[in-house]
Formats: sequence, C-alpha cells, structure tokens
Amino acid sequence: METIFLEIKEAMFIALRAIQANKVRSILTMLGIVIGVASVVLMTTAIKGIDNSFQKGMSALGSDILYVDKWAWFTNTDWWKMRNRRNMTMDEYNRFKDLVKLPSATAPTTTTRQVVKYQNKKVDGVFINGSTADYLKTTNFTFAQGRFYSDIEGKGSRYVAVLGSEIAKGLFPTENAIDKIIKLGGQNFRVVGVLDEQGSFILGSFNPDRQVFIPIGTIFKSFTSQSFGTITFNVKAPSPTLVEETKDEVESAMRKVRGLKFDEPNDFSINQQESLKANIDKIVGVIQIAGLFITGLSLFVGAIGIMNIMFVSVKERTKEIGVRKAIGAKRRTILGQFILESSFICLFGGLIGLLIAVLLSMAVNQVLPTSIQYDSVILAISISLITGVVAGFAPAYTAAKMDPVDALRYE
Repeated sequence: METIFLEIKEAMFIALRAIQANKVRSILTMLGIVIGVASVVLMTTAIKGIDNSFQKGMSALGSDILYVDKWAWFTNTDWWKMRNRRNMTMDEYNRFKDLVKLPSATAPTTTTRQVVKYQNKKVDGVFINGSTADYLKTTNFTFAQGRFYSDIEGKGSRYVAVLGSEIAKGLFPTENAIDKIIKLGGQNFRVVGVLDEQGSFILGSFNPDRQVFIPIGTIFKSFTSQSFGTITFNVKAPSPTLVEETKDEVESAMRKVRGLKFDEPNDFSINQQESLKANIDKIVGVIQIAGLFITGLSLFVGAIGIMNIMFVSVKERTKEIGVRKAIGAKRRTILGQFILESSFICLFGGLIGLLIAVLLSMAVNQVLPTSIQYDSVILAISISLITGVVAGFAPAYTAAKMDPVDALRYE
C-alpha cells in the first residue's frame, strides 16, 4: 500500500514538472476544457436562476388561481375563433360571482397601458391593472410600503394607486412613495401602497413588479377608449387540492352566464399556471439541449487536443520512459504518470472555466437571474477529471507498453 502511495506521489510530481516545463502548450491544450466547463456551469446557473425567478413569480400570483378569459394562453385553437368571442363584461362577472360557491375569492381585472409620471421622472408603457379590493385575496402580494386600495376606494372608483416595486424604484429611487401624487395618462393618482419585489422576468410586462394597480371603476371612467376591452375573472380555489372541482364549477357557471346551450362549445377559456409552466419547461428544455450540445462539442474538441498533445509528450519523452522502465518502473507507474498529467491539465482547465463561469454569471445576473449551485461546481470538477482520464488513457497506455530497449535507442 505504501509503495503504491509513493508511486502516485512521484507520478504527481513528474506530471506537474512536465506541465510546468511546457506552460504555453499546456494552456493552449486547456482551452477546449475551459470553454466546455464554463458553458456547462453557466448554463446550469442560468437555468436554475430562471427557474427560481419563475417559481417566485408564480408563488406571488398563487398556484391555486384560475383565470377565466376570452383568450386561451396556450392552445391550438384558431386565433380568429377566439377573436370573435364576445368580450367578458362586469355584468357577467356580477352574475358569475353570485353563482359560484366553491371559490374563496373572485375578482375582475382589466388592463390598459399608460405612461406613469412623477415630476420629471417617467416610465413608459406600464400595464395598469384595474380590479376590486378582492384582487388582493387572489394573490400572495406583500407590501414594502402602505397597503392595497380598500373596498370603499374600489367601489368609489377613487384615484388611488398601488405601485409594483420596479415602478416605485423608477419614480421614487430615494424617497417614500406613499401619499405622493403621480400621473397616469394625464390623471392624478395618490399612491397608497408599494409592493415588495415578487415577480419574475419571465412574466414580462405582466410581472407584478412592473404594474400599477388601480380600482377597476377608475379605468372604465378614465381610460375606457384605451383599455384592452375585455375583462378577466380571477378565481381562487379554496385549496390547491380543490382546483379541479373549482374549475368544473366555474365552467358550469360561466356557461349559464354566457347563455350557452348544452351542445354549444365554450366561448371562454379557463387558464391555469400549469400551462404557463409547461411552456416554460419546453423553453428551458431547448436551452438545456443546446447548452449540452455546445458543452459536449467543446469537451470533445478539448479531449482530442489533449490526447494529441499527450501523444506528442510521450514521443518527446521516449528516452525518459526507457530509462525509468530500465531501472524497474512498472507499467502501472508509467500509465498512472501520464493519466495524472492529462488529468491535471483538465482539472486546471476546469477550475479556470469555473472561475470564468462565476464571473460571467455575476455579469449576466444584471440582465437575467442566475443562481450558482454547489452541484454545478462538483459537476465541473467531475467533468474535468473524467475528460482527463479518458483523453489521457490512450497515450498513457502507449507509453506503458513501450519496450525499454527500443525506448533507450530512440533518437
């Protein structure tokens, strides 16, 4: 056992000296591994960051919410058929609310896009979400400042607003937003609340952080000609386990409200977050496949480069191999020496690639969310070592089986 340990120790020192003696060649050899490891770590951190951000956004909206809408989020249904459906109205919402019994909360929502201003600051194209005070019950929103508008303010169509965190940062970077007067499309609104950060960049403009929330009556009163024209009914199931039962009741109630006969198809859609999650998973799957292809190609090119350089190294050190074998070095010692040398090159390349990936992740995090995981570090080191062993085995085996007499005579 002690002999094997000494052999490994000696092989490590010889391998490190060989790498040090050929610095430029070793660095160029590492490039493929550096690119491969940086790619796989950056890909995993980006995908994990995107997933974390998406889950955070979904939890803010609630996983037990149904969205009854004229439009289906993701479907093969002809767009023109959905376009020709009747817009949903507040009258229909009031009748729907009286019919359903299972939901713990319901709220109508409609949207418009406006410029939001405060003094000399402005944010263009902001989604203005109009609803009732019950809208808060259909979300998991938390507040950095203030509150949501009250039932009295909602029913009275008051000019009050709740700001998403990004809108508040844009308008009030250094001051408290509460009770400040902002302008939405030329109308004055008093700020009563600011949400905590709770959205996801994947949700785009529908991210709560990038919205302003006002009473639905105020939208109808001030922005009727500029609103999107249709209303969505947000329906919160009493618990995640009762989502399907709630969905059945919602469908039945909506068919009554819309006056549909038993043989007529639904002229509305009931959307769920699962469909959004399924589409996000597809996108992430494509990114993973593309990332794995790039990583695999980089590692393959890197491994071929290392193998060729190791064959050159074996050729250059033929006499050294002959001398070592002549004084009693075993095949396994020679084999281990060159495999260790190849592994060290790959390991150093992997560590450099890991460092580059971490730095790039920090830069990318300014635009897209990233999340560095311990398993990414372990994966990077494991890939480097495995690539080193595989790439170095053939040259090491060639060196190990050399005849000492032929090796000593080599010029």
